[in-house]
Amino acid sequence: MEHYNIAIDGPASAGKSTIAKKIAARLGLIYLDTGAMYRVLTLAGIRGKLNLENESSLLDLLNETQISFDQSKGEQKVFLNGEDVTEAIRSLDVTQNVSLVSSHEKVRAEMVARQQKIAQDGGIVMDGRDIGTVVLPNADLKIYLVASAEERALRRYRESIEKGMDVSLDKLTEDMKARDHYDMNREASPLRKAEDAVELDSTKLSIDEVVETVLEMVEKDKN
Repeated sequence: MEHYNIAIDGPASAGKSTIAKKIAARLGLIYLDTGAMYRVLTLAGIRGKLNLENESSLLDLLNETQISFDQSKGEQKVFLNGEDVTEAIRSLDVTQNVSLVSSHEKVRAEMVARQQKIAQDGGIVMDGRDIGTVVLPNADLKIYLVASAEERALRRYRESIEKGMDVSLDKLTEDMKARDHYDMNREASPLRKAEDAVELDSTKLSIDEVVETVLEMVEKDKN
């Protein structure tokens, strides 16, 4: 399995990251959260009070920004120039602006280059919006993970409430649908299912059920 690559794509809050982490752990592969990379840049841009619509400014910032991960002790930590920003990149402000930041073509090109460099030796599970179509077009297994907007908004709502955040389920559902539209219609690497990807609907499935389904796909593919 050391050279086996798995690409997991899909809309926001479909469960991609959680599932990718579990699959990587079960198979002894490396997990890379590409969405976190865009969130780090978004956080840096917000902190620097940049105009997030200005691609040139964001690209300059990215070129000066080190994004790193640490997966020790069974938990992945995300770092911005050495600072642990694992929690900070999940803030509402970052969530509301990350789609805009990730829509810039030159920003995506630099991010993709970094992601491909990490994955060049294989043995990786990567999730995002364009992994199977752009970042890892030759991945051994491609999953397109979906769920209804209502279910995904409910998941985000529960996570937010657990963190003590005051949020509206109706507003989250509205935002989820708006983000889907934006991600699917942006010019740079829009969210879409790769032709050879397997679509998996997680609306009525638990995380563990999805993980087991993907592991069965891996086993079938190996044989």
